[in-house]
Amino acid sequence: MSMRYKGGIISSTPPVITAPVGGEGGAASGIWSLSTVLEEESNRNWPKAALLTEAWSWGSNTNGQLGDLSTTVRSSPVQAGSATDWKQITGGVDHTIGVKKDGTLWAWGSNNQGRLGLGDTVNRSSPVQIGALTTWDNARASQETSHGIKTDGTLWAWGKSSNGQLGDGTTTLKSSPIQIGALTNWLSISAGYNSVTAVKTDGTLWGWGDNGNGQIGDGTAVAKSSPVQIGALTDWSATYMGFYHNSMIKTDGTLWAVGNGGNGQLGDGTTVSKSSPIQVGVLTTWATSSGGFFHVGAVKTDGTLWMMGDNGYGQLGDGTTVNRSSLVQIGSLTSWVNVGGGQRHSSMLSTDGTMWTCGKGAGGVLAQGADLANKSSPVQVGSLTTWNKTWSSADAPRTLAGKKPS
Repeated sequence: MSMRYKGGIISSTPPVITAPVGGEGGAASGIWSLSTVLEEESNRNWPKAALLTEAWSWGSNTNGQLGDLSTTVRSSPVQAGSATDWKQITGGVDHTIGVKKDGTLWAWGSNNQGRLGLGDTVNRSSPVQIGALTTWDNARASQETSHGIKTDGTLWAWGKSSNGQLGDGTTTLKSSPIQIGALTNWLSISAGYNSVTAVKTDGTLWGWGDNGNGQIGDGTAVAKSSPVQIGALTDWSATYMGFYHNSMIKTDGTLWAVGNGGNGQLGDGTTVSKSSPIQVGVLTTWATSSGGFFHVGAVKTDGTLWMMGDNGYGQLGDGTTVNRSSLVQIGSLTSWVNVGGGQRHSSMLSTDGTMWTCGKGAGGVLAQGADLANKSSPVQVGSLTTWNKTWSSADAPRTLAGKKPS
């Protein structure tokens, strides 16, 4: 006989979680609804996959953003420093922010506008620690701005703020982290060109910064210098900003989009921009998404990969260079874990630990060595099977990736 519990239906035994230790691991048994998962995640109880180890990247390196002590463009993966305890790395147009397993915050690359948070404007070509705190949980880098959330749920920002993208009510740059408001319920954050969206632990969605294409989603095209709530719903799970657009997933597994739709990246069959979120299709099986320059990638719970938007360089990976205003499945594989949307390329990670790329090959962003040709179908990056995460900055010709120790 089945019994109903808060997280779903299971016979005999209710859903049980073992919280992560040191920010990783843990387990969850039973059947859990997405809304319950979000609730447990907001309390930082939900199990987390093994943390990133080494930080690798390739492509543009004009300001040392690859972190390999050079400013040389790389067409094959290079490691940033020698650390093997990275939890997260995130890239802006030419700078990188990273969080380590011990809660320390690091930065490298261009420091124009103080975007590295080091109190100066000097570029760094290898990782440098920001302050001495060990309480950072996650971070996000955009064009010339950076944001971070601490383990106490507070929100922090630094760098350029010409469009109010720091969220402190001003348009004045800051070269060191400053706290945004006094709230302690920020969960995750995403950043586009000069825009930011975030989800709180209560499931509400917020946005600020440039809003000329309605990408914040508050129904206007007016920039905001402080966080504003997007609607009144409390069922948002995650947000994934692209250049001038945004895709979001709710706790019910539905996919939503807002902002610039000029290349079909909103997935509603048109090229019309929207200033309020619209649902993409009717499915409730979306697991994760990503925002590229003018394209979007998404992975379903069944491991299939889907793309939409600009495809001029083959960045959607469907074997063509035809723009798509509705989601199209890429191949027939059911082994995709996550997808990263880059400037005019995409990167994908498979369950077997292999990394794949497609799109514009100039500058080595596809990591194919001497082969700089565009690829309209995914091509494997080397032969390694130890990759465990991929990110591609929406406005940068480079790719960021995490890999298990060599």
